[in-house]
Amino acid sequence: MKNSAQRGFWSKLPPSFLHCSAILFLTEMARSAFLISFLPAYANDRQITLAAVGAAISIHYLADTLIKVIAGYVLDRFPARLILNAFLLLGLLGLLVSFGISAPWAIIVGSGLLGIGVSPIWLLCLSEIREDHRGSQMGAIYTIWLISLGLGPVAVNFLLDRSYSLSFWLLAGLWAGGWALAAVKGSVFRSKGMITAIPFKQQMSQMRNKLAQMKPLVPGMILQTLAAGLLVPVLPSFASEYLALDYSAYSIVLLGGGLMTVLLLIPMGRLADKWGHKWLLVAGFGALAVCLGLLIYSRQMVSTMLLALGFGAAYAAVLPAWNAIMSYFVPTEQKATGWGVLSGIEGIGVIIGPILGGWVAESFGETVTVGVSALLLFGIMLFYWIRPIRHQAGQMLERYGQEH
Repeated sequence: MKNSAQRGFWSKLPPSFLHCSAILFLTEMARSAFLISFLPAYANDRQITLAAVGAAISIHYLADTLIKVIAGYVLDRFPARLILNAFLLLGLLGLLVSFGISAPWAIIVGSGLLGIGVSPIWLLCLSEIREDHRGSQMGAIYTIWLISLGLGPVAVNFLLDRSYSLSFWLLAGLWAGGWALAAVKGSVFRSKGMITAIPFKQQMSQMRNKLAQMKPLVPGMILQTLAAGLLVPVLPSFASEYLALDYSAYSIVLLGGGLMTVLLLIPMGRLADKWGHKWLLVAGFGALAVCLGLLIYSRQMVSTMLLALGFGAAYAAVLPAWNAIMSYFVPTEQKATGWGVLSGIEGIGVIIGPILGGWVAESFGETVTVGVSALLLFGIMLFYWIRPIRHQAGQMLERYGQEH
Protein backbone atom coordinates (compact mmCIF):
# COMPACT_ATOMS: atom_id res chain seq x y z
CA MET A 1 0.00 0.00 0.00
CA LYS A 2 2.85 2.36 0.88
CA ASN A 3 4.67 1.77 -2.41
CA SER A 4 1.41 2.20 -4.31
CA ALA A 5 0.77 5.52 -2.55
CA GLN A 6 4.30 6.69 -3.36
CA ARG A 7 3.87 5.77 -7.04
CA GLY A 8 0.56 7.61 -7.07
CA PHE A 9 2.20 10.70 -5.56
CA TRP A 10 4.96 10.86 -8.16
CA SER A 11 2.54 10.20 -11.03
CA LYS A 12 0.45 13.23 -10.02
CA LEU A 13 3.37 15.67 -10.25
CA PRO A 14 3.26 17.97 -13.33
CA PRO A 15 5.46 16.84 -16.29
CA SER A 16 7.35 20.16 -16.29
CA PHE A 17 8.15 19.73 -12.58
CA LEU A 18 9.37 16.15 -13.11
CA HIS A 19 11.42 17.23 -16.11
CA CYS A 20 13.14 20.02 -14.18
CA SER A 21 13.66 17.70 -11.19
CA ALA A 22 15.40 15.16 -13.44
CA ILE A 23 17.80 17.86 -14.63
CA LEU A 24 18.41 18.83 -10.99
CA PHE A 25 19.07 15.19 -10.05
CA LEU A 26 21.73 14.60 -12.74
CA THR A 27 23.52 17.92 -12.33
CA GLU A 28 23.51 17.83 -8.50
CA MET A 29 24.81 14.26 -8.60
CA ALA A 30 27.70 15.43 -10.80
CA ARG A 31 28.32 18.53 -8.68
CA SER A 32 28.38 16.71 -5.33
CA ALA A 33 30.61 13.96 -6.70
CA PHE A 34 33.04 16.51 -8.11
CA LEU A 35 33.32 18.66 -4.97
CA ILE A 36 33.17 16.01 -2.25
CA SER A 37 35.11 13.15 -3.83
CA PHE A 38 36.75 13.76 -7.19
CA LEU A 39 38.39 17.19 -6.78
CA PRO A 40 40.20 16.56 -3.44
CA ALA A 41 41.44 13.13 -4.58
CA TYR A 42 42.47 14.28 -8.07
CA ALA A 43 44.27 17.36 -6.71
CA ASN A 44 46.17 15.24 -4.18
CA ASP A 45 47.26 12.88 -6.97
CA ARG A 46 48.52 15.87 -9.01
CA GLN A 47 50.36 17.39 -6.00
CA ILE A 48 47.97 20.35 -5.85
CA THR A 49 47.73 21.68 -2.30
CA LEU A 50 44.72 21.34 -0.04
CA ALA A 51 44.73 25.14 0.26
CA ALA A 52 44.11 25.37 -3.50
CA VAL A 53 41.34 22.74 -3.24
CA GLY A 54 39.68 24.70 -0.43
CA ALA A 55 39.93 27.91 -2.46
CA ALA A 56 38.39 26.16 -5.49
CA ILE A 57 35.41 24.88 -3.47
CA SER A 58 34.89 28.29 -1.83
CA ILE A 59 34.98 30.01 -5.22
CA HIS A 60 32.43 27.47 -6.47
CA TYR A 61 29.92 28.34 -3.75
CA LEU A 62 30.69 32.06 -4.00
CA ALA A 63 29.98 31.99 -7.76
CA ASP A 64 26.80 29.97 -7.20
CA THR A 65 25.56 32.40 -4.53
CA LEU A 66 26.41 35.58 -6.45
CA ILE A 67 24.79 34.34 -9.65
CA LYS A 68 21.62 33.42 -7.76
CA VAL A 69 21.37 37.04 -6.59
CA ILE A 70 21.10 38.31 -10.17
CA ALA A 71 19.46 35.22 -11.69
CA GLY A 72 15.97 36.63 -11.14
CA TYR A 73 16.81 39.62 -13.30
CA VAL A 74 18.36 37.50 -16.05
CA LEU A 75 15.52 34.97 -16.09
CA ASP A 76 13.00 37.80 -16.21
CA ARG A 77 14.54 39.21 -19.38
CA PHE A 78 15.49 36.12 -21.40
CA PRO A 79 13.81 32.75 -22.13
CA ALA A 80 14.45 30.31 -19.26
CA ARG A 81 15.40 27.47 -21.60
CA LEU A 82 18.05 29.59 -23.34
CA ILE A 83 19.56 30.70 -20.02
CA LEU A 84 19.61 27.17 -18.61
CA ASN A 85 21.37 25.72 -21.67
CA ALA A 86 23.95 28.51 -21.70
CA PHE A 87 24.71 28.03 -18.00
CA LEU A 88 24.93 24.24 -18.32
CA LEU A 89 27.46 24.72 -21.11
CA LEU A 90 29.56 26.86 -18.76
CA GLY A 91 29.33 24.12 -16.12
CA LEU A 92 30.56 21.45 -18.54
CA LEU A 93 33.40 23.75 -19.58
CA GLY A 94 34.30 24.09 -15.89
CA LEU A 95 34.55 20.32 -15.49
CA LEU A 96 36.76 20.05 -18.57
CA VAL A 97 39.09 22.84 -17.41
CA SER A 98 39.44 21.32 -13.93
CA PHE A 99 40.38 17.90 -15.29
CA GLY A 100 42.24 18.86 -18.46
CA ILE A 101 44.75 21.27 -16.91
CA SER A 102 46.70 20.07 -13.86
CA ALA A 103 47.24 23.43 -12.17
CA PRO A 104 45.82 25.21 -9.08
CA TRP A 105 44.37 28.08 -11.17
CA ALA A 106 42.59 25.57 -13.41
CA ILE A 107 40.67 23.86 -10.59
CA ILE A 108 39.75 27.28 -9.16
CA VAL A 109 38.50 28.62 -12.51
CA GLY A 110 36.79 25.32 -13.36
CA SER A 111 35.04 25.12 -9.99
CA GLY A 112 33.84 28.70 -10.38
CA LEU A 113 32.40 27.94 -13.82
CA LEU A 114 30.66 24.88 -12.40
CA GLY A 115 29.13 27.06 -9.66
CA ILE A 116 27.83 29.47 -12.28
CA GLY A 117 26.50 26.59 -14.36
CA VAL A 118 24.44 25.03 -11.59
CA SER A 119 23.04 28.27 -10.12
CA PRO A 120 19.80 28.74 -12.16
CA ILE A 121 18.60 25.13 -11.90
CA TRP A 122 17.20 25.42 -8.36
CA LEU A 123 15.41 28.67 -9.21
CA LEU A 124 13.78 27.13 -12.26
CA CYS A 125 12.67 24.05 -10.29
CA LEU A 126 11.16 26.27 -7.59
CA SER A 127 9.34 28.28 -10.26
CA GLU A 128 7.61 25.05 -11.36
CA ILE A 129 6.08 24.51 -7.91
CA ARG A 130 2.34 25.09 -7.79
CA GLU A 131 0.92 26.97 -4.84
CA ASP A 132 -1.81 24.39 -4.20
CA HIS A 133 0.80 21.60 -3.87
CA ARG A 134 3.73 23.54 -2.42
CA GLY A 135 4.39 21.27 0.55
CA SER A 136 4.42 17.98 -1.35
CA GLN A 137 6.40 19.35 -4.28
CA MET A 138 9.00 20.94 -2.00
CA GLY A 139 9.29 17.58 -0.26
CA ALA A 140 9.80 15.88 -3.62
CA ILE A 141 12.54 18.33 -4.65
CA TYR A 142 14.45 17.89 -1.39
CA THR A 143 14.12 14.10 -1.61
CA ILE A 144 15.58 14.17 -5.12
CA TRP A 145 18.37 16.51 -4.01
CA LEU A 146 19.33 14.40 -0.97
CA ILE A 147 19.47 11.22 -3.07
CA SER A 148 21.67 12.88 -5.69
CA LEU A 149 23.88 14.36 -2.96
CA GLY A 150 24.52 10.89 -1.57
CA LEU A 151 24.76 8.87 -4.77
CA GLY A 152 27.23 11.12 -6.58
CA PRO A 153 30.23 10.85 -4.22
CA VAL A 154 29.59 7.14 -3.58
CA ALA A 155 29.51 6.28 -7.30
CA VAL A 156 32.70 8.22 -8.01
CA ASN A 157 34.57 6.82 -5.02
CA PHE A 158 34.09 3.27 -6.31
CA LEU A 159 35.69 4.33 -9.60
CA LEU A 160 38.54 6.38 -8.14
CA ASP A 161 40.40 3.21 -7.10
CA ARG A 162 40.43 2.19 -10.77
CA SER A 163 40.86 5.34 -12.83
CA TYR A 164 40.61 9.10 -12.49
CA SER A 165 39.71 9.32 -16.16
CA LEU A 166 36.81 6.88 -15.74
CA SER A 167 35.57 8.84 -12.72
CA PHE A 168 35.76 12.12 -14.60
CA TRP A 169 33.87 10.84 -17.63
CA LEU A 170 31.13 9.58 -15.31
CA LEU A 171 30.82 13.13 -13.95
CA ALA A 172 30.87 14.64 -17.43
CA GLY A 173 28.30 12.07 -18.60
CA LEU A 174 25.92 12.91 -15.75
CA TRP A 175 26.24 16.62 -16.45
CA ALA A 176 25.81 16.10 -20.20
CA GLY A 177 22.71 14.00 -19.46
CA GLY A 178 21.21 16.90 -17.53
CA TRP A 179 22.09 19.26 -20.36
CA ALA A 180 20.50 16.92 -22.91
CA LEU A 181 17.27 16.92 -20.87
CA ALA A 182 17.34 20.71 -20.75
CA ALA A 183 17.76 20.85 -24.53
CA VAL A 184 14.86 18.47 -25.26
CA LYS A 185 12.46 20.14 -27.65
CA GLY A 186 9.43 19.33 -25.54
CA SER A 187 10.91 21.02 -22.49
CA VAL A 188 8.27 22.95 -20.55
CA PHE A 189 9.56 25.77 -18.39
CA ARG A 190 7.34 28.56 -17.24
CA SER A 191 7.71 31.65 -19.34
CA LYS A 192 9.74 34.66 -18.33
CA GLY A 193 8.05 36.72 -15.70
CA MET A 194 7.29 33.71 -13.50
CA ILE A 195 10.38 34.58 -11.47
CA THR A 196 9.74 38.17 -10.51
CA ALA A 197 12.65 40.59 -10.44
CA ILE A 198 12.53 42.61 -7.21
CA PRO A 199 14.28 46.02 -7.32
CA PHE A 200 17.72 45.86 -5.72
CA LYS A 201 16.95 48.57 -3.12
CA GLN A 202 13.82 46.70 -2.06
CA GLN A 203 15.80 43.44 -1.72
CA MET A 204 18.39 45.17 0.50
CA SER A 205 15.69 46.77 2.65
CA GLN A 206 13.92 43.42 3.12
CA MET A 207 17.22 41.72 3.93
CA ARG A 208 18.11 44.27 6.63
CA ASN A 209 14.69 43.84 8.24
CA LYS A 210 14.92 40.06 8.18
CA LEU A 211 18.46 40.02 9.57
CA ALA A 212 17.33 42.19 12.48
CA GLN A 213 14.51 39.74 13.24
CA MET A 214 16.62 36.60 12.83
CA LYS A 215 19.63 37.62 14.93
CA PRO A 216 19.25 34.69 17.39
CA LEU A 217 19.73 32.23 14.52
CA VAL A 218 22.69 33.86 12.76
CA PRO A 219 25.65 32.58 14.85
CA GLY A 220 24.50 28.96 14.71
CA MET A 221 23.62 29.16 11.02
CA ILE A 222 27.05 30.42 10.00
CA LEU A 223 29.01 28.19 12.37
CA GLN A 224 27.31 24.94 11.38
CA THR A 225 27.84 25.49 7.64
CA LEU A 226 31.39 26.64 8.42
CA ALA A 227 31.99 23.39 10.34
CA ALA A 228 30.74 21.36 7.38
CA GLY A 229 32.67 23.46 4.87
CA LEU A 230 35.94 22.92 6.74
CA LEU A 231 35.69 19.18 6.07
CA VAL A 232 34.92 19.22 2.34
CA PRO A 233 38.49 19.63 0.98
CA VAL A 234 40.11 17.27 3.50
CA LEU A 235 37.79 14.27 3.97
CA PRO A 236 39.11 12.07 1.12
CA SER A 237 42.77 12.55 2.12
CA PHE A 238 41.90 12.18 5.82
CA ALA A 239 40.09 8.92 5.05
CA SER A 240 43.00 7.48 3.05
CA GLU A 241 45.93 8.69 5.16
CA TYR A 242 44.56 8.55 8.71
CA LEU A 243 41.65 6.11 8.56
CA ALA A 244 43.46 3.77 6.13
CA LEU A 245 40.42 3.52 3.84
CA ASP A 246 40.63 3.09 0.10
CA TYR A 247 38.02 4.95 -1.93
CA SER A 248 35.69 1.94 -2.12
CA ALA A 249 35.74 1.51 1.66
CA TYR A 250 35.25 5.27 2.05
CA SER A 251 32.15 4.98 -0.16
CA ILE A 252 30.76 2.20 2.02
CA VAL A 253 31.25 4.37 5.13
CA LEU A 254 29.51 7.34 3.47
CA LEU A 255 26.70 5.08 2.32
CA GLY A 256 26.22 3.69 5.83
CA GLY A 257 26.01 7.15 7.39
CA GLY A 258 23.66 8.38 4.68
CA LEU A 259 21.32 5.40 5.01
CA MET A 260 21.17 5.89 8.78
CA THR A 261 20.14 9.51 8.24
CA VAL A 262 17.40 8.57 5.76
CA LEU A 263 16.03 5.78 7.98
CA LEU A 264 15.85 7.97 11.10
CA LEU A 265 14.65 11.28 9.65
CA ILE A 266 10.92 10.63 10.17
CA PRO A 267 11.28 8.98 13.63
CA MET A 268 13.56 11.81 14.78
CA GLY A 269 11.07 14.37 13.49
CA ARG A 270 8.36 12.79 15.60
CA LEU A 271 10.70 12.67 18.57
CA ALA A 272 11.46 16.37 18.13
CA ASP A 273 7.74 17.15 18.28
CA LYS A 274 7.44 15.08 21.45
CA TRP A 275 10.58 16.15 23.33
CA GLY A 276 10.95 19.66 21.96
CA HIS A 277 13.02 20.86 19.04
CA LYS A 278 15.60 22.65 21.16
CA TRP A 279 16.69 19.60 23.13
CA LEU A 280 16.91 17.33 20.10
CA LEU A 281 19.00 20.06 18.42
CA VAL A 282 21.32 20.20 21.43
CA ALA A 283 21.62 16.40 21.58
CA GLY A 284 22.17 16.15 17.83
CA PHE A 285 24.95 18.75 17.64
CA GLY A 286 26.58 17.26 20.72
CA ALA A 287 26.57 13.79 19.16
CA LEU A 288 27.94 15.18 15.88
CA ALA A 289 30.82 16.80 17.76
CA VAL A 290 31.60 13.62 19.72
CA CYS A 291 31.50 11.32 16.66
CA LEU A 292 33.69 13.67 14.63
CA GLY A 293 36.17 14.06 17.48
CA LEU A 294 36.43 10.30 18.02
CA LEU A 295 36.93 9.78 14.28
CA ILE A 296 40.42 11.26 14.65
CA TYR A 297 41.40 8.25 16.77
CA SER A 298 39.69 5.54 14.71
CA ARG A 299 42.02 3.13 12.94
CA GLN A 300 39.68 0.19 12.24
CA MET A 301 36.94 -0.15 9.63
CA VAL A 302 34.45 -1.35 12.26
CA SER A 303 34.95 1.64 14.57
CA THR A 304 34.89 4.05 11.62
CA MET A 305 31.61 2.57 10.38
CA LEU A 306 30.06 2.77 13.86
CA LEU A 307 31.05 6.43 14.12
CA ALA A 308 29.63 7.08 10.64
CA LEU A 309 26.34 5.46 11.70
CA GLY A 310 26.33 7.60 14.85
CA PHE A 311 27.05 10.70 12.76
CA GLY A 312 24.17 9.82 10.43
CA ALA A 313 21.79 9.32 13.36
CA ALA A 314 22.86 12.63 14.92
CA TYR A 315 22.34 14.46 11.62
CA ALA A 316 18.87 12.91 11.37
CA ALA A 317 18.15 14.39 14.79
CA VAL A 318 19.45 17.84 13.83
CA LEU A 319 17.79 18.23 10.42
CA PRO A 320 14.05 18.21 11.32
CA ALA A 321 14.61 20.10 14.58
CA TRP A 322 16.71 22.74 12.81
CA ASN A 323 14.16 23.24 10.03
CA ALA A 324 11.38 23.56 12.62
CA ILE A 325 13.35 26.17 14.60
CA MET A 326 14.02 28.16 11.42
CA SER A 327 10.36 28.04 10.41
CA TYR A 328 9.45 29.96 13.60
CA PHE A 329 11.47 32.90 12.27
CA VAL A 330 9.73 33.02 8.87
CA PRO A 331 6.52 35.14 8.91
CA THR A 332 3.69 33.51 6.95
CA GLU A 333 3.17 36.63 4.83
CA GLN A 334 6.82 36.74 3.68
CA LYS A 335 7.96 33.14 3.43
CA ALA A 336 9.94 33.54 0.20
CA THR A 337 11.93 36.50 1.49
CA GLY A 338 12.50 34.88 4.88
CA TRP A 339 13.78 31.58 3.51
CA GLY A 340 15.86 33.43 0.93
CA VAL A 341 17.64 35.44 3.61
CA LEU A 342 18.19 32.34 5.76
CA SER A 343 19.76 30.51 2.80
CA GLY A 344 21.99 33.48 2.08
CA ILE A 345 23.26 33.56 5.68
CA GLU A 346 23.97 29.82 5.64
CA GLY A 347 25.90 30.35 2.40
CA ILE A 348 28.47 32.51 4.25
CA GLY A 349 29.80 29.47 6.12
CA VAL A 350 29.81 27.32 2.97
CA ILE A 351 31.90 29.95 1.16
CA ILE A 352 34.41 30.56 3.97
CA GLY A 353 34.65 26.98 5.30
CA PRO A 354 36.44 25.18 2.43
CA ILE A 355 39.15 27.82 1.93
CA LEU A 356 39.77 27.96 5.69
CA GLY A 357 39.74 24.16 5.96
CA GLY A 358 42.24 23.80 3.13
CA TRP A 359 44.56 26.36 4.74
CA VAL A 360 44.36 24.72 8.19
CA ALA A 361 45.03 21.28 6.70
CA GLU A 362 47.98 22.58 4.69
CA SER A 363 49.45 24.37 7.72
CA PHE A 364 48.68 21.97 10.56
CA GLY A 365 47.34 18.73 9.06
CA GLU A 366 43.98 17.16 8.26
CA THR A 367 43.39 15.96 11.84
CA VAL A 368 43.55 19.54 13.13
CA THR A 369 40.91 20.56 10.56
CA VAL A 370 38.63 17.73 11.70
CA GLY A 371 39.23 18.72 15.33
CA VAL A 372 38.38 22.37 14.66
CA SER A 373 35.14 21.29 12.96
CA ALA A 374 34.26 19.14 15.98
CA LEU A 375 34.92 22.07 18.33
CA LEU A 376 32.67 24.33 16.27
CA LEU A 377 29.86 21.76 16.45
CA PHE A 378 30.34 21.54 20.22
CA GLY A 379 30.18 25.34 20.41
CA ILE A 380 26.89 25.30 18.48
CA MET A 381 25.51 22.76 20.96
CA LEU A 382 26.38 25.08 23.86
CA PHE A 383 24.89 28.09 22.04
CA TYR A 384 21.51 26.41 21.52
CA TRP A 385 21.59 24.95 25.02
CA ILE A 386 21.93 28.42 26.58
CA ARG A 387 19.86 30.45 24.11
CA PRO A 388 16.03 30.27 24.34
CA ILE A 389 15.61 30.21 20.54
CA ARG A 390 11.98 29.12 20.24
CA HIS A 391 10.78 31.62 22.85
CA GLN A 392 12.47 34.47 20.99
CA ALA A 393 10.98 33.28 17.71
CA GLY A 394 7.50 33.39 19.19
CA GLN A 395 8.08 36.94 20.42
CA MET A 396 9.35 37.99 16.98
CA LEU A 397 6.33 36.55 15.19
CA GLU A 398 3.98 38.15 17.72
CA ARG A 399 5.57 41.55 17.09
CA TYR A 400 5.34 41.00 13.36
CA GLY A 401 1.61 40.26 13.66
CA GLN A 402 1.01 43.40 15.68
CA GLU A 403 2.88 45.55 13.12
CA HIS A 404 0.91 44.09 10.21
